[in-house]
Amino acid sequence: MAVSIPPTDDEQAAVEDGQAALDRLLDRLADTPTPAGPTPRELDVPATARLLPLVNVRQGGTGSASR
Repeated sequence: MAVSIPPTDDEQAAVEDGQAALDRLLDRLADTPTPAGPTPRELDVPATARLLPLVNVRQGGTGSASR
């Protein structure tokens, strides 16, 4: 996807720098209107909402599930 739609500098930093960069990107986008019109801040997301951690998932292997 990065080849067909080049990411912005902020998006690339989010991929490379992890959670801190992702938080900065989300803060910057909080006042950008969604396709429906309201901004994320206007959608009244609870202050206690948090991002879930990302984990690496590997597929394949030698277990019986790969038959």
